[in-house]
Amino acid sequence: MHRLVASWFGSGLLLGRLRGSHVGSGTVGAAFALPVAWWLNGIGWWACLLGAGVVTALSLWSARPFAEGGEDPGWVVVDEAAGTLVASIGLGGWALVVAWVAFRVADATKKAPGVAAAERLPGSVGITADDIVAGLWAQAAGWIFVGLT
Repeated sequence: MHRLVASWFGSGLLLGRLRGSHVGSGTVGAAFALPVAWWLNGIGWWACLLGAGVVTALSLWSARPFAEGGEDPGWVVVDEAAGTLVASIGLGGWALVVAWVAFRVADATKKAPGVAAAERLPGSVGITADDIVAGLWAQAAGWIFVGLT
């Protein structure tokens, strides 16, 4: 069950199976979370906030067995799903797209303040925390876009 959830229901395993490398699996997992974010926001911002909390908790639980020795296996992408949901709270349309792209950039580059430091936290907390911090930066980018349009 840990592996199923940690791989965001198999999406994190796709690139490894297709091309033998998990490089880029975070983007695949985040892409699979995007329709969930869109659907939850259709219900209301509170539903997406609740979903972000649930998926964050699932990330902390499911990634724990795979975080040995400070590792963040490439196929573990539930953390990207949590970050995607955080980034998208209350957003729709182009603002949701802007937030998702900003999230992927912040997560992949670790250049946004706090993202790299969060990743250094131990165990599944470090696996998850950097995506939550990147999601918060992306959330800001999405709302700035809303303000500009």
